[in-house]
Amino acid sequence: MPIRNRFAELLPEITAWRHDFHAHPELLFDCHRTAGIVAGKLREFGCDEVVEGIGRTGVVGVIRGRNTGSGRVVGLRADMDALPIYEATGLEYASKEAGKMHACGHDGHTAMLLGAAKYLAETRNFDGTVVVIFQPAEEGGGGGDEMCRDGMMERFGIQEVYGMHNWPGHAAGSFAIRPGAFFAATDQFEIAVEGKGGHAAKPHQCIDTTVAAAQMVIAMQTIVSRNADPTKEAVVSVTSFVTESQAFNVIPQHVTLRGTVRTMDPAIRELAETRIKSIAENMAVAFGAKAHVDYRRGYPVMVNSEAETEFAAEAARAVAGDCGTAPLVMGGEDFAYMLEERPGAYILVGNGETADVHHPEYNFNDSVIPAGCSFWVELAERRLPAA
Repeated sequence: MPIRNRFAELLPEITAWRHDFHAHPELLFDCHRTAGIVAGKLREFGCDEVVEGIGRTGVVGVIRGRNTGSGRVVGLRADMDALPIYEATGLEYASKEAGKMHACGHDGHTAMLLGAAKYLAETRNFDGTVVVIFQPAEEGGGGGDEMCRDGMMERFGIQEVYGMHNWPGHAAGSFAIRPGAFFAATDQFEIAVEGKGGHAAKPHQCIDTTVAAAQMVIAMQTIVSRNADPTKEAVVSVTSFVTESQAFNVIPQHVTLRGTVRTMDPAIRELAETRIKSIAENMAVAFGAKAHVDYRRGYPVMVNSEAETEFAAEAARAVAGDCGTAPLVMGGEDFAYMLEERPGAYILVGNGETADVHHPEYNFNDSVIPAGCSFWVELAERRLPAA
């Protein structure tokens, strides 16, 4: 059977885990409850080794096959953290933590990898070692980077690594993947504009920061349209325009702009940073103001390895009968750090016609669990075939 029969049996149990995680979301590295439950279950499953505190609150479980003569080690990764969003689903198991919500499906990712770990620990029908990785702080905290910096790859001898994310709008349980650049690099910028405040009726006595900042916003739209190679993907978005005054008759002395840059190419990433700084600083001078740009590099481009992408696609086809070509995604994903350390691939599993991720009405589709668990097991057994 493409979907392992065992996961039909385990579905109520895995679903209950998922609902518990959903009701008790945790942010960034503050995943102590979730990590504790994960570690406890891995020990209960009989994993050969369970290590907590990797990358602060990450958990790693080691499952050795019936044979380990191949010496091969494959890593499978799920993320555990939630988002600072007020949930609006009305579910019985909705978040009990105000302002925190599993709005990206990491509760489902964690539950599916736990289900796969239980199966793999029961059967051990492979030659080598499977390392299951439960990572905190994917949503902006760089938990993947922290786990790598903690020496995870070397400590557990991981040779290749795989990740999976649910994808609303695609048929539940279907799969899609692409080789090469997949998710974008994610940078942030903050521009502090300083002029001379004063009475709005006397603009000639002021240096108007709102006018200078407004021109910066408009000019930055030319980075993609007139500076970047039109065949290269890029997004420059100013998402916040804040003045120090909310009065109707005051020209503020300070304005702060914030925004994000998304790119798929290192050269375009460099270009965007250079142009943002140049536009802000020189536009400020043109208006007699000053501008300070704080540009922060975020997650790098997530790049799937060619061979490992095909390995993952083969496993997906074995489970679902097909594997589609995924779109380029301008969102970020800190699994990129793990793929910088080791060859591997990231795959999407359809979540059905649900609200999109990061929406207050989003919910992970429990019907996807058997397909996701089956994919993990199929991939592990194909990459570590029993002798």
